[in-house]
Amino acid sequence: MLEKQGPSVRPYRPADRAAVFDICVRTAEAGGDARGLYKNEDVLPHNFAAPYLELDPELAFVLDDGDGNAVGYVLGTADTARFVGRFREHWLPQVGHLYPPPAGEPADGDELMALLLHTPERMIVPELAGHPAHLHIDLLPEYQGRGFGRQLLETFLAALHDAGAAHVHLGMLSVNTGARAFYDRLGFHVLPVPDPGPLTYLGRPTAP
Repeated sequence: MLEKQGPSVRPYRPADRAAVFDICVRTAEAGGDARGLYKNEDVLPHNFAAPYLELDPELAFVLDDGDGNAVGYVLGTADTARFVGRFREHWLPQVGHLYPPPAGEPADGDELMALLLHTPERMIVPELAGHPAHLHIDLLPEYQGRGFGRQLLETFLAALHDAGAAHVHLGMLSVNTGARAFYDRLGFHVLPVPDPGPLTYLGRPTAP
């Protein structure tokens, strides 16, 4: 009998899409579970996961639990400005009608997520121009703190480096102190951005 393989990082496959959606929702509330907090929870992966699977699938990797199930992921883009253009041209027409933008200031979380979806240009921050790539990484709680996040990130950074992106950034909710400690250990540093709101921007080279 073959011994069961342990968790390992592999490229994303289309069959992983539902699992990626689930992971995104279960880690979206400052690292905690966002299930039950939105009228249509798919607004979260439609903002923060699915467009990358659609537009940059070669930069999407998952943590496989050993039975073929995705239990974590890292995804992103090598060129944020280009990604934003493709988001507006190719992604927003597919899902924008599901989440009409609010007429005024967002009244709740659903309207805020709809507003974010309809304003992808928010991702272009002048102070981050020297770090043109960006990423999102999420792991189910039971797989956190075991070195798998590092494996995912190192795989992604190597792929970015091979794609010609020398520096990468991310935006994280400042209240997520656990995530911040993780990024600090992985060599990220603060990128100063005026009036960043609830976010902290971090960056690092893609080379080891």
